[in-house]
Amino acid sequence: MTGDGPLHARTALVTGGGRGIGRAIALALARAGATIAVTARTGHELDAVVGEITRAGGRAHALAADLMDDDAVAGLVDRVRAALGGLDILVHNAGGAPPHGDFARAPIASVDATLRLNLRAPMLLTHRLLPELRRRREPAIVFIASIAGMSGSAGAAAYCAAKFGVRGFAQSLFEEVRELGIRVAVISPGFVDTALIPPNRRIDRARMLRSDDVADAVLFVLRTSSTAACAEIVLRPQRSPYVR
Repeated sequence: MTGDGPLHARTALVTGGGRGIGRAIALALARAGATIAVTARTGHELDAVVGEITRAGGRAHALAADLMDDDAVAGLVDRVRAALGGLDILVHNAGGAPPHGDFARAPIASVDATLRLNLRAPMLLTHRLLPELRRRREPAIVFIASIAGMSGSAGAAAYCAAKFGVRGFAQSLFEEVRELGIRVAVISPGFVDTALIPPNRRIDRARMLRSDDVADAVLFVLRTSSTAACAEIVLRPQRSPYVR
């Protein structure tokens, strides 16, 4: 990692940056020259990512926070400002969902937690950080959504609703800030081989997307000409991961 990459002098915050897709995005942005802040609830995972970046010559900061806690989000904004001095790139990657099964039997507390983590948290953090982004040249907001936000799925009603909401929020936000030069993009991947996908004999993990595939899509958004808006990318495995 060097300081003369295409994202030299840019700063980025990656949520859910301790593992999986978030880790891959943080490493990719650092390799491109950006100074990185990663946030998640698990501090030791963040420390590992920061160590990996700094050992390779990059610059990174671990900022542990619970994005479902409004006070923690407010504090995170202050810590981002202190660590990075300003923010150019915001990548919303934190998310996930417990298995609910049939919606009628799902615990409402679990449904609420899914909506808070996957939809409300990125909306709140965006609201808090927009003033920082507006001060920068060619800032960007990237949402890692899911194909679950494009087609409903039995047993995942709350998660699908949240991801549909993310896409709607991002599309509306783009219309509000496009004249300010702020990029807003949504990346919707299908099955990605991460720890969030439990072992399943019906799924061939070798056919899944890789976390680096999503990271490459983030870089594509950021490298697109300032005259063009890459508003949405859909990533699907080339070959179906379902075993027939």
